[in-house]
Amino acid sequence: MSTNTYDEQDQPELNLGHPGDRSRPSYLSRLKSTLLTKDGWLGDYDYAYLFTPKIPFLRRDRKPGPFFGLNDRMPIVLAFILGFQHSLAMLAGVVAPPLILSGSAGANLDTEGQQYLVSAALMCCGILSAIQITRFHIYKTPYYLGTGLISVVGTSFATIPVATGAFAQMYSNGYCPVDTDGNKLPCPDGYGAIIGTTCICALFEILLSFTPPKILQKVFPPMVTGPTVLLIGVHLVQTGFQNWAGGAGPCMSHPDSGLFQLCPTINAPHALRWGSAQFIGLGFSVFVTILICEKWGSPVMQSCAVVIGLLVGCIIAAANGYFDRSTIDIAPAATFIWVHTFKLSLYGPIVLPMLAVYLILMMEAIGDITATCDVSRLEVEGTVYESRIQGGVLADGLNGLLAGLMTMTPMSTFAQNNGVISLTKCANRTVGYFCCVFLLMMGIFSKFAAALVAIPSSVLGGMTTFLFCSVAVSGMRIVSTVPFTRRNRFILTAALSVGFGAILVPNWFDYFFTYSGNNHALRGFLDAISLIMETGFALTGLMALFLNLFISEVAPESGEEAEAVEIDAVTSIAPSSDDTIAQKRTTVDKELDEKRM
Repeated sequence: MSTNTYDEQDQPELNLGHPGDRSRPSYLSRLKSTLLTKDGWLGDYDYAYLFTPKIPFLRRDRKPGPFFGLNDRMPIVLAFILGFQHSLAMLAGVVAPPLILSGSAGANLDTEGQQYLVSAALMCCGILSAIQITRFHIYKTPYYLGTGLISVVGTSFATIPVATGAFAQMYSNGYCPVDTDGNKLPCPDGYGAIIGTTCICALFEILLSFTPPKILQKVFPPMVTGPTVLLIGVHLVQTGFQNWAGGAGPCMSHPDSGLFQLCPTINAPHALRWGSAQFIGLGFSVFVTILICEKWGSPVMQSCAVVIGLLVGCIIAAANGYFDRSTIDIAPAATFIWVHTFKLSLYGPIVLPMLAVYLILMMEAIGDITATCDVSRLEVEGTVYESRIQGGVLADGLNGLLAGLMTMTPMSTFAQNNGVISLTKCANRTVGYFCCVFLLMMGIFSKFAAALVAIPSSVLGGMTTFLFCSVAVSGMRIVSTVPFTRRNRFILTAALSVGFGAILVPNWFDYFFTYSGNNHALRGFLDAISLIMETGFALTGLMALFLNLFISEVAPESGEEAEAVEIDAVTSIAPSSDDTIAQKRTTVDKELDEKRM
């Protein structure tokens, strides 16, 4: 396979070529070579590697596959397959937030509204990912829009805790309607307020994108972002487990009568009590399938393990009569963005929490872009790298604004696609564009979205529990890059203590303010404070940000403190299969003894 001849350092944006330069093939000749030759369609790639599972007790030898760089030519069939693989790898993460925010834990929309939001999420991800992948140079400025890498975007998980907390507040203060029995009614205006507020808050990240990346990394280091991402994942796992047991709706309280005596309602085709063994078993089938795919699956199965688990769970649920086909049958054949619209408005209480969300999205984007550069075998320092960071953060903020205008919650750069790049050894943007096309087509054909909405909550819970916990693990990975000095341990302890407390006791701040007057401005201000104090990741992020700037770093003194720091640095590294932590501690002790002598 030929390697890329273009200078990516001098031309970080999309390379359009120079027609007058005879050293570069013309577009017509390249098009003929691609479409009219076997090499252009298939190449010499080992396709069996992608699909052959790891059969136990069977050793499989495989020749190393070629690496496809950013602008390398690659076979059409391979680009098609890998693009589909990327879209499957992110499918579960794309559809989970709209399913949660449109369901009983959010705006409680009807089935038609839920189906639309799932379709809109897929279409938005396809369109907005193309912005990140293409990379535009802003005219007569040193700035860019987009990364120019396979930086696909999806609906952000960080929005879910803030939005679900806001919906609970809206129903309690009368912003969203309830019936005479206290059951939540559909609240499309509440959803419109959420996305309207995200549009305004997106301007914050757009403004920050013009700040030098070095300053951003100094103000928002892993000490701040790591525990915040960890708390987002921990909060979301709670929702996943609730769905696993049957749903996150009113049926959780085990009422003795009424519509929600069974989950999801008594009218469902196979309704059961919340927490029934059948529900938990359904979710467990999804979870076990994910583990099996990771252990014995092929590279395609490993990167799409969550989707395969979801598919297996759906097959079992369908065989046992849990599915209701009526909603799929009445769904339109095709749809598009703005088929359903929501009245945009500003909901003051979530402005501050949403600004915190965009800070997290910005820092996640920086980390994901750095990881993408690394697995794409590009530099992770220097002018071009920093321009990719700037362009990626700007596109991330702009995508948040555009997503709101396209009836969706904010988008974020997805990290799981870096694993696909690493597995397939393909960092070519052509694959990214194929992925965008597949996402767009999945969204347009609304029967697909209708099938996703019809998935039983317990099946969805088995998938989302794993998916959301991966967010928490990402936060742990970020924290692990920080040396565990006494100062850093203190900051992490202080920040995580209030965050974990707010998650474990979510109503701890409900009775702090006793105001009950008619001043709506004051009421909105107090609601904003309450929402922040009851949102664990926001508390942790603000606390870590303040303490990291307030408590200065002190150089460790000689003696026992220096030894503790060295030991912490060693034990913070995961032990290999041959070494244990105790052995590493012994090695460090010997080295310290030698230094004393």
